[in-house]
Amino acid sequence: MKTLADIKKVAVLGAGTMGPGIAQMFAMGGYEVTMWTRSEATREKAKETLYKSLETFAEEGLLPKDQIDAVNNKVSFALTVEDAIKGADFIQETIVENKDAKIALFKQVEASVGRDTIIASNTSGLDIFALVPERILPQMMIAHWYAPAQLIPLVEVVKGADTPEEYAKITVDLLEKCGKTAVLMKKFIRGYIANRMQMCINQELFYLLDNGYCTPEDIDKAVKASFIPRAVVLGLCKRADFGGLDMTANNYKNKSYTMPPEVDMPTTLAEHIEKGELGLKTGKGFYDYTGIDKQALLAKRDKQLFEIFKIAKKFMDDPV
Repeated sequence: MKTLADIKKVAVLGAGTMGPGIAQMFAMGGYEVTMWTRSEATREKAKETLYKSLETFAEEGLLPKDQIDAVNNKVSFALTVEDAIKGADFIQETIVENKDAKIALFKQVEASVGRDTIIASNTSGLDIFALVPERILPQMMIAHWYAPAQLIPLVEVVKGADTPEEYAKITVDLLEKCGKTAVLMKKFIRGYIANRMQMCINQELFYLLDNGYCTPEDIDKAVKASFIPRAVVLGLCKRADFGGLDMTANNYKNKSYTMPPEVDMPTTLAEHIEKGELGLKTGKGFYDYTGIDKQALLAKRDKQLFEIFKIAKKFMDDPV
């Protein structure tokens, strides 16, 4: 049975939104990484994105400046799936979230992958275990990263019913070695943990906006000044412990809160979509980004994420 020490080479299939950041973390963990993408334009953009991100890590003191080129050189690019996974001990798939595309890719993987290679999908909502060829089911995991992959610590891990427990442990240990915070779930559910929590919050967010209770600015100010920073220290379950589970129970008994009614599409969201206001990428969303340097704003966001996750790691390493 493969062990963590046996992992030497990682293949990352997909070089779009998530691929470069994922490849970076494996490379910073000391692994040789081969990336694959079918598009030459995506490949060239991924190379640029990876190098710029390594420079940012060096600026933040998370990577020695004299190690930028060494880490960058650990990442190579293959023109075919077969070449990318040749000799790989761990495969991380991160292509577009499209059922047919993933089915097609995993058929290619099955044709040439070794029988002891661990294969992980980054799917955000598909039951990958129902899509992959039967032959590779005992090798399948889900390792669900969050964007930006190199900045957000969390990776949610799920093993298939036919996958050995040892593969789950190796996957978690590998991710932790590469600086990630890995959470091993007991079984698959669409949305995993964090996305399901966010969808619950979104349901309430749009209920408040659609019914005119507050503005987007009010919501952001309220959550940033209350439970979000508190959650960095206590999380959700420990927060309930500190407040008293009897208090939480009383909230249920007293009907202190009722869920908003389900809707097919929130009115506020639909209005923005109809206007083509899709957020930062179009210049408008809940906020107006007209005339703002988008790259400078993204860089500022990344810098603040670095700072908050440094604090979060400090608290997680020494929890209350």
